[in-house]
Amino acid sequence: MSDQAQIVSASILRVGLISVSDRASQGVYADQGVPSLKNWLSQALVSPFEVHERLIADEKNLITDTIIELVDQARCDLVLTTGGTGPSRRDVTPEATLAAATREMPGFGEQMRQISLQFVPTAILSRQVGALREIDGHAALIINLPGQPRAIAETLEGLKKDGLVVVSGLFAAVPYCIDLIGGPYIETDPAVVKAFRPNKKVAAAKET
Repeated sequence: MSDQAQIVSASILRVGLISVSDRASQGVYADQGVPSLKNWLSQALVSPFEVHERLIADEKNLITDTIIELVDQARCDLVLTTGGTGPSRRDVTPEATLAAATREMPGFGEQMRQISLQFVPTAILSRQVGALREIDGHAALIINLPGQPRAIAETLEGLKKDGLVVVSGLFAAVPYCIDLIGGPYIETDPAVVKAFRPNKKVAAAKET
């Protein structure tokens, strides 16, 4: 691969999408998690990205191994999981995520519950986490999302009223986080979610 090709390849956001569901992974019903995430990303991201999809069962070690594979081998910059974050005994996605992580990002889980509480009181039952995995000079942001398509969009976009953002969605902070961990510079469609970068020098450095 030429140096120019390597530069172009490195500029593309690599996103790992993991749908955690016993029944969907067994073919009992069609998975809705990954398709919903892909559709949302296609609307929200202006910059180029590629997707690596996984549909797996609610098994802690399997979830951990899949996250590690997507970060260490596929070199994903962002990994989004959907499903397996409730209080039932089979819901082990948060524990599996932390087992793969090198650092936790507690603000993501806190904000997810604040957003969801605007829609349903059962948001307090959610155990989603955010974390980083860093290895061999590469880092990725990992975020657990709800299992329902509508809840996925609400969590990522936040709450809007009369066109104004009342509660910021998670994804508003994602581009800047990826800047800080050394990932590609990404842009969003502000009509869907506006990326917030408090340090304009970071954005300028990524554009040069």
